[in-house]
Amino acid sequence: MRTIKEVSALTGVSARTLRWYDKLGLLPPTAYTEGGYRLYDDAALERLTQILLYRELEMPLKEIRAILDRPDLDRGQVLDQQIALLEQKRTHLENLIHFAIGIKLLGVKHMDFSVFQKDKLDEYAARAKEQWGSSPQFAEFAQKAAGRTAEDDQALAAECMTIFASFGRLRHLPPEDDEVQALVRTWQTFVSTHFYQCSNDMLRALGQMYTGGGEFTKNIDDAGGEGTAAFVAAAIEAYCR
Repeated sequence: MRTIKEVSALTGVSARTLRWYDKLGLLPPTAYTEGGYRLYDDAALERLTQILLYRELEMPLKEIRAILDRPDLDRGQVLDQQIALLEQKRTHLENLIHFAIGIKLLGVKHMDFSVFQKDKLDEYAARAKEQWGSSPQFAEFAQKAAGRTAEDDQALAAECMTIFASFGRLRHLPPEDDEVQALVRTWQTFVSTHFYQCSNDMLRALGQMYTGGGEFTKNIDDAGGEGTAAFVAAAIEAYCR
């Protein structure tokens, strides 16, 4: 058995929060000492683990309690669900990274941010960093970006557009063509070298983003001709398969 102080030290959850969870019926203590202090056993700690995982998914406490209090609760199934949801969250965060890098690479100068006040941009940047600033991809991206000058960034953007222009010249070929696939590999290497390690999963996410419309699609089509963005996405999908 552990006291509330020991559980707090072990898990990083404050004693105040643990008392609040008890009040809500979300995490009642296993027993009490003669002096009325809360005690928690291993089963309670396991339940706290489940609660913390669901909280990472921003699930309301009432919903968490409803799930964990089900009489037919299958702990293995709950973990499978949490893993699936956390993987979705990871994909979402990776997509945010791709979005930020895409803005940087694919024509930020052509995007109109004048509708935003400066304080709103600062707030967005702070929230974005809070959400995905601890990810290894962003850390690598930030490290490499810190060593570049504005001229370096312009050169990279130009090289990026050159690669998409090359895709445009190959649009008459099937996406699975060896020459097209070699260019996809060149693009993956380019991203890995200059920004962050671009796995096939991340590459596929980039390809899907290119066909999402807006500035990304427009700038790629401007570089390689109409339909280039869709062609690049199809070539990436073939490559990742």
